[in-house]
Amino acid sequence: MAKKKDKQLESVECIVQAMDEKKGVDILSMDLREIPGASFDYFVVCEASSGPQVRAIADEIEEQMYLKFNLDPLHKEGYANAEWVLLDFGGVVAHIFLDSTRRHYRLEELWGDSGIKHFNGDKE
Repeated sequence: MAKKKDKQLESVECIVQAMDEKKGVDILSMDLREIPGASFDYFVVCEASSGPQVRAIADEIEEQMYLKFNLDPLHKEGYANAEWVLLDFGGVVAHIFLDSTRRHYRLEELWGDSGIKHFNGDKE
């Protein structure tokens, strides 16, 4: 089981780096492992200021996850409208939001009991 967790943490790090590379804002991870009923172990979240930037971040995540782990998303959605792209890599899910969409859905509040780790630019 430890190998699975290590691989997941490596995936989180890879996703965070890809988000940062494409100038994602307010990057954070949420550790959901201790949350009853959570379907995933980690969420990694960031926001972007435009649809093209949302897509660029999603593309970078996909590319880096494939290059480092030979892993494609099991599921992805939201790419067409680029307001909220979700990339499911098994136990780790990347969420790339348009800034206004992130404020609307407030994912961090929904999963507020999770262990949240901020990577760049804490928001209030």
